[in-house]
Amino acid sequence: MTIARIALDVPLAGPFDYLAPQLTQEDVGRRVVVPFGPRKMVGIVLDITPHSDYDPAKLKPIKLVHADMPPLAADVLATCQFCSDYYHHPLGQVIFTGLPGRLRQIEAFTRPAGSHWCLTEQGAHALPSAITPRARAQAKLLVALQANPLGADQAQHISANAPAILRKWAANGWVQRMTPARSPYPHAPASPSLTDEQRAAIDLAQSHAGFQVMLLHGVTGSGKTEVYLQLIAKALAQSRQALILVPEINLTPQLTLRFSERFPERRIVSLHSGLADGERADNWLAAQSGEADIILGTRLAVFTPIPRLGLIVVDEEHDGSFKQQEGLRYSARDVAIYRAHVRDVPIILGSATPSLETYHNAQTGRYRYAKLSRRAVQSARLPTIQTIDTSRLLLQDGLSDPLVNALHARLQAGEQSLVFINRRGYSPVLFCGECGWIAGCKRCSARLVVHLRARQLRCHLCGHEEPIVSACPDCGNQDIRPLGVGTQRIEAALADRLPEARIIRVDRDVTRRKEAFTDILSDIHQGKADILIGTQMLAKGHDFPNLSLVCVLNADSGLYSADFRATEKLFALLLQVSGRAGRAEIPGEVLIQTQFPNHPLLHALITHDFDSYARRLLTERQQAQFPPFVYQAILRAEAPDIDQAIAFLDRAKALAEQLDSPVTLFDPVPSPLSRLAGLERAQLLVQHPSRNILQTLLKHWLPHLHALSDRQIRWIIDIDPQDL
Repeated sequence: MTIARIALDVPLAGPFDYLAPQLTQEDVGRRVVVPFGPRKMVGIVLDITPHSDYDPAKLKPIKLVHADMPPLAADVLATCQFCSDYYHHPLGQVIFTGLPGRLRQIEAFTRPAGSHWCLTEQGAHALPSAITPRARAQAKLLVALQANPLGADQAQHISANAPAILRKWAANGWVQRMTPARSPYPHAPASPSLTDEQRAAIDLAQSHAGFQVMLLHGVTGSGKTEVYLQLIAKALAQSRQALILVPEINLTPQLTLRFSERFPERRIVSLHSGLADGERADNWLAAQSGEADIILGTRLAVFTPIPRLGLIVVDEEHDGSFKQQEGLRYSARDVAIYRAHVRDVPIILGSATPSLETYHNAQTGRYRYAKLSRRAVQSARLPTIQTIDTSRLLLQDGLSDPLVNALHARLQAGEQSLVFINRRGYSPVLFCGECGWIAGCKRCSARLVVHLRARQLRCHLCGHEEPIVSACPDCGNQDIRPLGVGTQRIEAALADRLPEARIIRVDRDVTRRKEAFTDILSDIHQGKADILIGTQMLAKGHDFPNLSLVCVLNADSGLYSADFRATEKLFALLLQVSGRAGRAEIPGEVLIQTQFPNHPLLHALITHDFDSYARRLLTERQQAQFPPFVYQAILRAEAPDIDQAIAFLDRAKALAEQLDSPVTLFDPVPSPLSRLAGLERAQLLVQHPSRNILQTLLKHWLPHLHALSDRQIRWIIDIDPQDL
């Protein structure tokens, strides 16, 4: 009798046994269709065995064995098993987290005929007259196709709506799929000359064959990407593949373009949630089959099967986006390190502001360490950073006169400026001065944000919207006012004070359309903007050669937070956004509005002294017993009533105390965001200096928690939490 043990995308431990006389050990990792209760589900074969712990007469047979993809490789399954064990999440859900949505469906997936699009003879004649003047994305695609066949990722860089446009053109017979000829020995264009520090970093990365973790700590503009490219070139020369992880979808188009320019004969694919289902599945299969040489993606790409893996790069490794906050709460950076260990390949962690955990590992010798302390462009210098003491100044719409004067001077010089405020909307508060009423979300413990143009109050957490009221609902006062500033208010204020300036606002509200962000970046690079107003979307990884001034508003938000990571995050964000200034030959300047100009964080920022400030924070954390000197997990509970959530956590704590573990258990408390989407939230923190001891407690504690659960309580375990 042949029994297949199958992983399913269900919140149960599994695996599940099925009769599978047609399968052998070679089918481990194969995609199959099985009955599960009244429905059919896709499953992944984990093992083939002659025995089952269940009555064979009650086992059901596998319905279908798919041949549309090779079996998942052993290293992928091993990585998923590690995630299941470490993050205490069902193995089936871990495996399916890494699969593209199209491959989670029961139907077989048929890959497109070719990897590139090209114009047909009919399209070459018809398209120039068929495209209207307003169809900018279509015009850009046509120009690109007239030059060369276009890969799907290249098309996506031109326009996020490219897949739909190309499918429509294909239906008209104007374009068709093809596989371009590729040289077996591609020659990359000449790379730029390297600095001594870049050469030293490359030598260090190549000094040891096999697994090693190296922190590439480089100031903004120091040429970290060039180091990546050099190491990727070496991996490609050895017929290996490279996996590049980035924190944000918005960073993939520009990196794809840069990699394509350096490696024109290589296939480069991107993997992120912004791709159409079919395209993402095709790219994933191209990586799995070895067709793709370079795989560039966000955190989900860490689970991609890559048979010839030779190098992993995690760019901006400090970024919180690498930590999933729903479902499987994994750190893509940490999983990437484990995967590199399993595959015995090097992994590079790059950042201008490494996380304290990574920095500590590098300083104690656990990771190798390379420093790039100067900018790669010889004439470029780190920007000068100054504070504007707003405790002594009158602000108008959040703007001081010295800051506006600096913007005007750059405008007169024909240079670009960036005004950074990490708060979208017009104003964060709608306030009644008579009785103190503040517009709050009915479903969350959060204030509603004023969106003046839309005449709406919006919750940026749960999405609740309601019209702006004309009078206070508590006292009837009609003089209710928006307090504080967001990107929309700054945009309006600068348009009024600098009417000659061409202003572009960049936040989530103006980039909802698929190709909007790509179009905005294109306009910025073409000099169609004088002042950029943006959130952290513009703080990471973007290179604007003509941008010489960065102005930071509301810089004090994280200086005195209850979250012990708040200052680390704020320092990283401010240093990253400051690094947008003066990246080419134009000297850069940064102005920071603050009421606390003497704060140690701002002093470290002004002197560009990450190392001293990081050592200071590490000393504080060691004294307070915070990570990286302890390991933490949080049991989070949600219920209709806060007392229910606290009571559940009290019972959970009592059960843990009975296990006689040295782990520290803190008392349950309401979460900092105590209500979200109509549910009350509370949390219980556990920690210990030993990761193994903490994991042992969790392993023995979780079965008791499952037995304790009731239908009104939702709970999860968050390992290595980034938000307390």
